Formats: sequence, structure tokens, C-alpha cells
Amino acid sequence: MTRYRLVIEYDGTSFNGWQRQAAGLSVQACLEEAIFRLTGEAANAVAAGRTDAGVHATHQVAHFDTGRTFAADTVRDALNFHLKPLPIAVVTAEIAAPDFHARFSAVGRAYRYRIVNRRSPLALDRHRAWWVPVALDAGRMEAGARHLLGHHDFTTFRASECQAKSPVKTLDRLDVTRDGDEIVIAAAARSFLHHQVRNMVGTLKLVGEGRWAPDDVATALEARDRRAGGPTAPAAGLYLVGVTY
Repeated sequence: MTRYRLVIEYDGTSFNGWQRQAAGLSVQACLEEAIFRLTGEAANAVAAGRTDAGVHATHQVAHFDTGRTFAADTVRDALNFHLKPLPIAVVTAEIAAPDFHARFSAVGRAYRYRIVNRRSPLALDRHRAWWVPVALDAGRMEAGARHLLGHHDFTTFRASECQAKSPVKTLDRLDVTRDGDEIVIAAAARSFLHHQVRNMVGTLKLVGEGRWAPDDVATALEARDRRAGGPTAPAAGLYLVGVTY
């Protein structure tokens, strides 16, 4: 068997997330169909992270196994051919070591969340960012974000359906920057809880609009109770932008 490692980007707007489901379009099912058309074999495409419905990726990593061997560029080009016209692109393909695993070999994941903060609604970025018409103070948001860095119990920012064995994670990065009308929140960790980034963003929005003080984020974190945190930010603003091995 030959194992291939892929770097993939996709617009998640039309998909019910990465994971194959009984009903609805998923990135995994579309990729596996393209693999079948190339190899004639049923394959399981394993991703570094199972993005939710509406979440995008600029650097998702996946692997699959096949009994056939192709040049890596052939795999990339053939999969892209069979994926047309879906908004999924295989950016790179390479032959991987037999023990490489897209999910379990990963030592870090990075996400970016985009907020467009202006009075006018979105046209081009309608499904690719969170439109917030109320003025936000990115400096206050950055101050609030500092309370979340490090090793904590993130129960306050964990979805009720999260299947992780423990709510304890180490958040390596949570930066808030502003460039004109756009506020970008960059998060990095070895792994994240279900909806953790979106729940942190929703909480920081409360700080940015002045409804919370930055120190209130620490209070919410210490509560270890989802009800103590802010709302879940929309999926449309979230991007998986990197996986490290």
C-alpha cells in the first residue's frame, strides 16, 4: 500500500463539514469519491481536523492509502480534475511514510477567525467572515485574549457535544489584530475542543464592544461552565490555516 499526504483548501459554505455523513455534502465524501475515480478503490481520507459545517480551510492535511502507485503530481492533478466544480482544491500531494497519520502525527494546529467590523453589510465576504456592525475595540479584545493563553481547563469554551476526553488544553497563541475594517484572531495549539475557537471569539466580541471588561474573560474561564462564556461565533469566519508535524 502507498500512503499519500495531501494539503487541501476548501470553501466550507456548501458543506456540512469535513466528516462524511448519512445526509448532506461533506468534504471527506467528495474527496473520497475523487480518490475512487483515480484509483478504482474505496479509500478512507483521514484529516488533521474535522472542520464543522461552514468552516473553511486554507491548509487542511489529509492522507489516504491505495494499492496503486502514482507520481505525486499525478495524484494532485487527477484529484483536482475529479473534484471539479466543487470548491475544493488539492494544493499539494506527496508520498508519505507508512506510519504518517494526518491526525495523530500532528503536533500543532492553527486557526484564523475573520471579523469585518463596519456599518455596511458584506457582499464579497458574506460567507467568509463575521459581519459585526457595532464598533469593536481590538485592543480590549487583545487584553482579554491574554487571559486564555497557556494551560487551562477550557470547559467554558467547550461545546456540549464535544467528545474530547479532557477539557484541559494548552493555548499557545491567541492574537487579535486590526487592519482597517478587518479584525483577525489567530489561535494556535496542539489541539482544540469542539467550538473552542468560535466560543473564544464570541466572548472576545463582548469585550470589544464594551459589554465585558478584559478581566471578565478570566472570570469566565475560571467558572468552568459554558453558560459563563460568550456566544458561539458564526462558522463562516473560521479558517483552518495550518497543521504542523
